[in-house]
Amino acid sequence: MFVLGVGAAAYVAGQASAAQADANWHQSKQMVLVVTPDWNADHGVLRTYERKDNTWQAVGTAQDVTVGRSGAAWGLGLNGPQTEGPQKHEGDGRAAAGVFRIGPVFGYADHADTRMPYQAMQMSDWCVDVDGSPYYNQIVDANKVGEKAVAGSSEPMRRDLHLDGDQRYKLGFVIEQNAQGKAGNGSCIFAHLWKSPTDATAGCTAMPESAMRGLLAWLKPEDQPVFVLLPQDAYRRLAATWHLPVWGKQP
Repeated sequence: MFVLGVGAAAYVAGQASAAQADANWHQSKQMVLVVTPDWNADHGVLRTYERKDNTWQAVGTAQDVTVGRSGAAWGLGLNGPQTEGPQKHEGDGRAAAGVFRIGPVFGYADHADTRMPYQAMQMSDWCVDVDGSPYYNQIVDANKVGEKAVAGSSEPMRRDLHLDGDQRYKLGFVIEQNAQGKAGNGSCIFAHLWKSPTDATAGCTAMPESAMRGLLAWLKPEDQPVFVLLPQDAYRRLAATWHLPVWGKQP
């Protein structure tokens, strides 16, 4: 789970059981879907869908994105455990595959054009990617939890202030992978701005700023939006049972 500027009080994705989470997923009315060529691909295509009359309908246009430099691996999300394919772990350089709740939006500015919960990041905000930390996979304010709590973390949320003006976290949102913070199962998975169309990430999904702004203006918390990332083979195998949209069908 993630903390947004409130010390140790975690952003709550919900304490629902697996069955309840699955029910919430099937009640979702917005989906951001990324399909990659295979488990080792560092790029994919993002499409957006709205559920109307129990049918997913494409909205907007397809967008190229970059993902983990080592590809993708099954994360811990709303779907049940999967065995066909790699399993995500800390530091593997892979994006999280599966179905995930879309969490809060974050950025450098005081405000963003979105209806989703938004938190303006400060220089003291970090996402803790230190396996074994009590704050693992949480965004915390070092001024509140103490500098020792973020020692060793490689994820400053104000990359522009810590890393020579880096703009990749200027605007983004949390992908609630491993929301319970299970040790070693991967942390700090976001959608954020890309450095370039050819630069892969450490495990996030990246896109141009115009695409991100369009997504954030479209997302509505009351529609319980989900983020889905799958390689093509896994998508074909699971599309029917997971009630996924028809891939590639765009207006």
